[in-house]
Amino acid sequence: MIEKLKHLKIGEKEYPVIFNLNVMEKIQEKYGSIEKWGELTDNKGKEVNIGALKFGVLEMINEGIDIENEDAEEKRKFLTDKQVGRIITDFGVQKIAEKVNTTVIESTKVEENEKNA
Repeated sequence: MIEKLKHLKIGEKEYPVIFNLNVMEKIQEKYGSIEKWGELTDNKGKEVNIGALKFGVLEMINEGIDIENEDAEEKRKFLTDKQVGRIITDFGVQKIAEKVNTTVIESTKVEENEKNA
């Protein structure tokens, strides 16, 4: 697992996004497995499940905020479900689904060192 903090930029605002074990745990608790959630949020030739997408994006952004808050003097508030819905609307459902998918894939790549350990 590679923990990479990325950012979504919408207008003048940036939102940290990360897919790590904490996010995976929340997704598993709600959807049973990462694979089931991934099937719901995959935008390849079918309609994306908006609820599943919003949940994943909410968890990824709030985990990113939590990580950034650890070192920040001024703490940023966590986002609500409705705020994330607005972010997805502004960013675009297909575009954010692709960004989430890319983030998940990049975060779950096994490094060569890990394979050979």
